[in-house]
Amino acid sequence: MTGLPQPWRAALAAFLLLTGPSAADEKTKDGARAATAPAATGRAERAERDDATFRQLELFARVLSYVENNYVEPPDRERLVQGAIQGMLETLDPHTVYMPPEVFREMKIDTSGEWGGLGIEIARKGERIVVVAPIDDTPAARAGIKAGDELVGIDGESTQGMDVGRAMQKMRGPAGGRVLLTIMRQGFSAPREIAIIRDHIRIISVEGSLYGGIGHVKVKNFQDRTGLYLRKELDRLRALNGGKELSGLVLDLRNNPGGLLDEAVAVSDRFLPGNLPIVSTRGRDGRNATEERSKDRDTEKDYPVVVLVNAGSASASEIVAGALQDHGRATIMGTQTFGKGSVQTVIELEDGSGLKLTIARYYTPKGRSIQERGITPDYLVPDEPGGKTPRDVVREKDLQRHFRAEPTAVTETPAAAPHGLPEGLKDWDVTAALKDYPLKVALEYLHGLAPARVPARTSGR
Repeated sequence: MTGLPQPWRAALAAFLLLTGPSAADEKTKDGARAATAPAATGRAERAERDDATFRQLELFARVLSYVENNYVEPPDRERLVQGAIQGMLETLDPHTVYMPPEVFREMKIDTSGEWGGLGIEIARKGERIVVVAPIDDTPAARAGIKAGDELVGIDGESTQGMDVGRAMQKMRGPAGGRVLLTIMRQGFSAPREIAIIRDHIRIISVEGSLYGGIGHVKVKNFQDRTGLYLRKELDRLRALNGGKELSGLVLDLRNNPGGLLDEAVAVSDRFLPGNLPIVSTRGRDGRNATEERSKDRDTEKDYPVVVLVNAGSASASEIVAGALQDHGRATIMGTQTFGKGSVQTVIELEDGSGLKLTIARYYTPKGRSIQERGITPDYLVPDEPGGKTPRDVVREKDLQRHFRAEPTAVTETPAAAPHGLPEGLKDWDVTAALKDYPLKVALEYLHGLAPARVPARTSGR
């Protein structure tokens, strides 16, 4: 077997075409401008890198040829190639993944907010699958699944080394089906089995309630039209308040795993006056550099806002919290967030599969990168009175192959250490029966601010 089969020679030839001169190189030649010495050096270095890559691809094609022609049983070529792609991407960060057609279809369903399943956000930590957060009001949340739980098995199959996409696929399915999860948790002496019945998951991404003139809006994830749903929910709360403006708002982003960047920008924009930076992105060599700014329309009144976060608040949630914190528009309460500061683009491939590729890092308006670090709350509020932050929760820094935090830039403002509970909190009869301690603290904090702000707001009329 000294030569390569014709299909693989053709594939390697196609690669050489793809890695040929860039558009910039072609423009230089067409414009008949003289090549400078640095440009010539750059082309030589690129040619050397391409040659090294070609040799590696030739090695891959040769191994594939040996397997196809000599393996003890006829192999499935499609599975071989998909496995090679997945193996390649597993050398990169944990958010860059290849999705076979069936998994890619489900990913697109996620952003629409409807599917059949359990309602669990998971991630891979080493060889293990762990729960980032159960989505509120789903079968997983009702069954008691918690952030930090290790998913040891699904329907009797071990998850050791299992791909996240495969694990998600096993938990998805028609409503009414039973899924047996094997869970390990800190404090358990042995894994426990929990049977959960799939349901039709339809996430209404924004839900709200009113507490004595103060609104509480829970944003569960950032999917299509989340910004629009937020506006409608705020208008509904104002109607419940007798048509009067809210005296404060708790924007609850706890256990919100993120979602669409555009919707995070739209939610931030609603609370910020015009032409303020919301988020910026920077990719390799300055590529994929963008800056999103607020627009001077449909801005909420300047009532006080508290944003509630925890370790399950990730990505788009952290963009919103960081933007409102940097501009002093909101007070952040809760615990340290997840710390995912990277941007992914989704590419649909010819066979219906998809590639989710990390293309940039994102930064808050003051230039803070939250990668690995997360958003530090202004006030550290535990889940229970006098409680401590759980140590077993999973954050970005715990994921295998995650990006390291960049060195602190000169222009970056370091995050201040969080305070304890706000001073001067007073019991409020409206919140006396609340079991949700962070929400109770946030509402009582805003209630304490209201008397000082109302005269200032009405005196100008």
